[in-house]
Amino acid sequence: MQGFVDERFAPVGAVFEQGLASDAELGASVCITVDGETVVDLWGGHADAARTRPWQRDTILNVYSVTKTMTALTALLVADRGELDVTAPVSRYWPEFAAAGKDAVTVAHLLSHSSGLSGWAEPVTVEDLYDWGKVTGLLAAQEPFWAPGTASGYHVITQGFLVGEVLRRITGRSLGTLFREEVAVPLHADFHIGLPESEEPRVAELVAPVGGSTMPFADPTPLQANAAVPDLGVDAANSRAWRAAQIPAGNGTGNARAVAGVLAVLACGGEAGGRRLLSEAGARRALEVQVEGTDLVLAMPVRFGLGFAVGGMMPNPNTLYWGGLGGSIALADLDARTTFTYVPNRLAGAGDTRGFGLLMAMWEAQKLI
Repeated sequence: MQGFVDERFAPVGAVFEQGLASDAELGASVCITVDGETVVDLWGGHADAARTRPWQRDTILNVYSVTKTMTALTALLVADRGELDVTAPVSRYWPEFAAAGKDAVTVAHLLSHSSGLSGWAEPVTVEDLYDWGKVTGLLAAQEPFWAPGTASGYHVITQGFLVGEVLRRITGRSLGTLFREEVAVPLHADFHIGLPESEEPRVAELVAPVGGSTMPFADPTPLQANAAVPDLGVDAANSRAWRAAQIPAGNGTGNARAVAGVLAVLACGGEAGGRRLLSEAGARRALEVQVEGTDLVLAMPVRFGLGFAVGGMMPNPNTLYWGGLGGSIALADLDARTTFTYVPNRLAGAGDTRGFGLLMAMWEAQKLI
């Protein structure tokens, strides 16, 4: 284990070190900020399955759906500037989207996974995800799978294309470019949606879990099976083609330090790293619950705000969070002005407790539990 841990959060370091010493981890990083200041920044283990590459301070990796938190923040930023009205119909910005009865679907429906477009009606391949025009065109043309706004149904991979296309229509920039120019560069955040080839040597290899599957459903419903297509396993995610593409719901490449630093903007009222990106009101809009109840895809209770799950099992109610396939976790606690991010390269399936153990240690240090 390498890095820094404030004495107050020493239990987090102890849990992380235990994980690295066990068979549960291969390599990982964890970062915590409080009031925008880093109190934990740890990394360790190996960046490859053969254990020939030590995990370095600047090692980065695909974080799957933690990418959604970066996409959501970008949308909140554009909304805070007055360029995007999240209550407006998507068709205001993307006229073709009104087809097939979707004229009343709002941008908030996209951000809260309640648009009814949790997957594609037509078969798509991993290679199709590299063709922005094709996959967004298919989504614009198809009917929702359920009445928009009535329930959430986790948009595993479609959400990034939907939100990203709205933002592209408004700003004239792809989501990856918009995020880089408006968020990553100002905050000096080492996070990429569309990874330059020059950064490839730093990328950690993702390793499949024992048994090879991260899917939590042994017998998926048709809606669950559709949302999980195409297969987003490590073979795809370890490829140069995947990392080079812009898939804003699932192919972001970064580390815990980068994600925690970006989410500090939300935890600290719109400002982090000496830079104000949003007004305080604009940052707190993410907490506005749009839909709650049993998610049609995840089959579990979720309260979705604008791009994040809100509160729920968290000690503080004004907490935004989400995770990524295989174990990554990202959280912004607006009450404690705290962010937490954990990203591993050994993926795990249902029942994975690595990240939650680190969260418990953090909450105990903060005397929240």
